[in-house]
Amino acid sequence: MASPTPTAASSAGPVPARILVVGGGGRENALGWALARCPGVEQVLVAPGNGGTAALAGCGQLAIAETDHGALAAACHAQAIDLVVVGPEAPLAAGLADRLRSEGLAVFGPGADGALLEASKRWAKDLMREAGVPTAGYWAATSRQEALEALERHGRPLVVKADGLAAGKGVTVADSLEQCRDAIEEVFAGRFQTAAPGEPAAAASLVLEERLHGPEVSVFALTDGRSMVLLPPAQDHKRIGEGDTGPNTGGMGAYAPARLLDGEGLEQVRQLVLEPVLAALRARGIDYRGVIFAGLMLTEDGLRVIEFNCRFGDPECETLMPLLGPELARVLLACATGRLEEAPPLTIVPRCSACVIAAAEGYPGEGRRGDPIHGELTDDPDLQLFHAGSRRGEGGQVVTAGGRVLAVVAQAEDFDAAFERAYAGLERVGFEGMVYRRDIGHQVRTRPPVRP
Repeated sequence: MASPTPTAASSAGPVPARILVVGGGGRENALGWALARCPGVEQVLVAPGNGGTAALAGCGQLAIAETDHGALAAACHAQAIDLVVVGPEAPLAAGLADRLRSEGLAVFGPGADGALLEASKRWAKDLMREAGVPTAGYWAATSRQEALEALERHGRPLVVKADGLAAGKGVTVADSLEQCRDAIEEVFAGRFQTAAPGEPAAAASLVLEERLHGPEVSVFALTDGRSMVLLPPAQDHKRIGEGDTGPNTGGMGAYAPARLLDGEGLEQVRQLVLEPVLAALRARGIDYRGVIFAGLMLTEDGLRVIEFNCRFGDPECETLMPLLGPELARVLLACATGRLEEAPPLTIVPRCSACVIAAAEGYPGEGRRGDPIHGELTDDPDLQLFHAGSRRGEGGQVVTAGGRVLAVVAQAEDFDAAFERAYAGLERVGFEGMVYRRDIGHQVRTRPPVRP
């Protein structure tokens, strides 16, 4: 591994001159864009990237799957990579960070042991109980019969969560006992079972949780396992339909900073949630370096953790990256090398950021694929277009290749202006069958959405 390159302006820590971002979604598009803008960064490579990667200034693309750990390690050495940033949860849970660290590489992202925060709902809930973190009551089940019996004992609708990774689709917030039973059947039918390549899928299991009520908010901490930097809180919109209706998706839009948490509220999250979790991880011998993403619900009885994730949220990441200052690359390297206290303070731009997702017709089910994508957004420094589910087809044409296809992100002095700018940008890009919500940010907008 090449040594990170110090610069005259970086006395507070070295700058990683060459960075590899692992992943191919909108989150990785946004990370590549943000890191390439940091002073001292010479090149950002994205593997495998997507149809929009080549359009990102300062970014290159490597045709290596996130599951090919050996090829990624070889590429890091061949490309003299100073820092690896792993975007998705699946390669983290499969031990990619462990493999790369074993070869002397600096990696922003937890090892497989730390990734259990997301990869196992039961493991995470047990850790929260051990750490005294406020969360909903829960009951784990490893068989259909055990789950149904637990449901009948409680006699009321519960939240049903598949225990492993499920790409954001393994949670059912049931309104009736019948919905709970159907969700339990889905889990034990194997719908959400996943496994690393070449490995058998684990036996199905789930967690039943008490249903909580209140607004949700996402909080992200960048950490080297001991110290942490908190990012502005964000709020995601999971439902496919306007008015927060219809099935859950991976997220149809977001905004930041969410007004649900002020500075005092963030400090409470640090003290009640993040610091106890880091201490519990250390007590288990886990050296956690990367992002801890706490999904919170603000109930009448106080904040409660809904879940933890071991990576940046999507689309929260696309929303947050334009608000983070030029120190980002140095801060991520400091987290990866266990030296966060030596990093410069991370500048947070005091503006409002709005993100709207354009999805393929049929999402979150099996959506359309292969439709040409048209339009660009390069003339406004406060407007970004991040690709997610796209690829380059014949002749270099960028076409749709996933459920969530594009993220249009805008910044302004207030949320009304930011969302108006984002929606105006969305009108300049598109593809056949494009679907999006017009009420993203309804919680903070004072002017009604502009409709065609």
